[in-house]
Amino acid sequence: MTAAQRLPLILIALAAITLASLDWLTRPPPLPAYAHVRSQWQPSESWLYDRHGRLLDSSRVDFAARRLAWVPLTRVAPVVRETILTAEDHRFTHHGGIDWLALAAATRDRIEGERPRGASTITMQLAAYLAPDLARPGARGWRDKLRQMRAARALDGAWSKDQILEAYLNLAGFRGEAQGIGAAALGLFGKTPETLSRDDALLLAALLPDPQADATRIARRACALSREDCARFPALAASMLGPTRSLALDPGFAPHLADRLLTKPGLRVRTTLDLRVQRLAAAALRRQLQGLGGTRARDGAVIVVDNESGDVLAYVGGIGGASTSPAVDAAAAYRQAGSTLKPFLYAAAIEKKYLTAASILDDSPVQLDTASGLYVPQNYDRAFKGPVSARVALAGSLNVPAVRTLLLVGVDPFRDRLWDMGYRGLVEDGSHYGFSLALGSAEVTLGEQAAAYRALANGGRWSPLNVTLDETPAKPRTITSPQAAWIVSDILADPAARAGTFGLDSALRLPFWAAVKTGTSKAMRDNWCVGFTKHFTVAVWVGNVEGDPMRAVSGTSGAAPVWRDVMQALEDDRSGAPPPPPGVQQRRITFANAREQPRREWFLAGTALTQVAAAPAESRRPRITSPVPGSVYALDPDIPAARQRLAVMVSGSAAAHRLRLDTRDLGTAETPPPIAIGPGRHVLALVDTAGRTVDRVAFTMR
Repeated sequence: MTAAQRLPLILIALAAITLASLDWLTRPPPLPAYAHVRSQWQPSESWLYDRHGRLLDSSRVDFAARRLAWVPLTRVAPVVRETILTAEDHRFTHHGGIDWLALAAATRDRIEGERPRGASTITMQLAAYLAPDLARPGARGWRDKLRQMRAARALDGAWSKDQILEAYLNLAGFRGEAQGIGAAALGLFGKTPETLSRDDALLLAALLPDPQADATRIARRACALSREDCARFPALAASMLGPTRSLALDPGFAPHLADRLLTKPGLRVRTTLDLRVQRLAAAALRRQLQGLGGTRARDGAVIVVDNESGDVLAYVGGIGGASTSPAVDAAAAYRQAGSTLKPFLYAAAIEKKYLTAASILDDSPVQLDTASGLYVPQNYDRAFKGPVSARVALAGSLNVPAVRTLLLVGVDPFRDRLWDMGYRGLVEDGSHYGFSLALGSAEVTLGEQAAAYRALANGGRWSPLNVTLDETPAKPRTITSPQAAWIVSDILADPAARAGTFGLDSALRLPFWAAVKTGTSKAMRDNWCVGFTKHFTVAVWVGNVEGDPMRAVSGTSGAAPVWRDVMQALEDDRSGAPPPPPGVQQRRITFANAREQPRREWFLAGTALTQVAAAPAESRRPRITSPVPGSVYALDPDIPAARQRLAVMVSGSAAAHRLRLDTRDLGTAETPPPIAIGPGRHVLALVDTAGRTVDRVAFTMR
């Protein structure tokens, strides 16, 4: 074959190689399908809804870009679609992904040295969004443009025009971190895409070529797009670029619960909350804290529970206001319980038949020997009421009778009972808390309080609370007997029994049946009010999140007014008392010496009384009542030693018993004389006729 004959073949081969190389060099990356892009869309936000599907709150979880939910094209105002198409790609519906006329005009402008106009179509821009390699920095050469054009042609063949426009509007960057029409509409105008006006659309279209442009340039371009009077655009552009709009569609009704549940971008969590109940609980708390003022108490929390289902209907972790720590979820924070644990102590004592509601407890000074020294409980008002019934002691929240009840029940059994009632902060054994556990020295959360009191309302059956609708309710466990739970509930609902402490017309008294208990922690750091009706349990905490004491806030002036307002709004005067369960009986009782007024009292079957009187001295076990074990006394150096004596007191039937100090016999115990004692540690013993020690106390003289 001659050279002339080979030349055409060589040219053909070179052309084939060139075309193959050009195809390889300009081949675009594979592009995903519309369905894949839609399914992989990940908003930067998550949303919290109430039980009826109403928006409660939203939370931003991903901070790389601001993206809201994918917006279907049908949810974008028609004027926005038309305006953006006119500005960016007015032949969009007629070309196949490449606007050849615009491309030719741009080429002519370049050849003639004029400022080139843009020729990228919406489809080409979308291809760059889907394959970032097509729009990488510096990708402005002929090869990059050809790859983008080929990608646009492929995209136009695989997607519908509506799908292309919808994806473009959701993927386009409008301003700063706002990606997509949803984030732009809400962040720049405080609106949804379907409510945008024509002026809004013009401003958005003016942003697209240069999202970081200043207000003057945006107003100028919006004016050019509008082709009408432009006087309004400078002010509109400046307003659009002003301080970020508060997201009007984000009501912020449950921010603390949102922070707890919205942990991943794109979540849509349906809670058990009821927006109506959430709003009224927050309003009641806000009203009370504003009334108290930030100098008295700054923070509070409210939880409302449906007794039957265990669904949390309201969860208010705080309301901001004067709070110095508004982000702290006060409903989940561990705080000292105060007197709110007493109902479970008395329920345990009644269940074990250690006490009845009519049993007499001595509300008088007591000193208890502990490993860390003497424990001397005091009542809230620093006064003592003498012998009182268990009903009055619990309803009036008396501290000393509660400690005496704990001596009957035992610290460890009571601690275990509280653990079973859901108080998971009690991680130590009983010895760690000691006798102060009766007065609420342990730390609990408001949620634990609501669940435990709901158990009382449900006859002693405890189960965890539900916060989301997809939770499977746990089977209730019986912790307290239905009879003991009902009697304690009856005591907590008795306004006459608590009148001695709280008065007859306190915030605890409602026009319908309601059981309620207040509590105040050490140094007035926490104030609680937890109670229930047949239908609802409401738990309220008021205090200062940072732990500093409240000022001028009493047991019924802090949390109780919030509890009252929420209960009255929920029940609407329709709640009646729950009927007594089987195994409970009522008797008319009287008290000797008119200690309390005659009344009809409830008892466990087999424990009923008709008269309550003090036991005669001969029926009581003899014991030394003074000095108290662990006491420390000091001799006064300014008083002659012979003139200083220690009084000894013995209670019960002490006939024929004798007292012995260390090894010295002091004589009969019936009328013990004051004794002179030297410095040192001493043991005082009470000895019966057989020489057996029936009681002994150790004390120190200095």
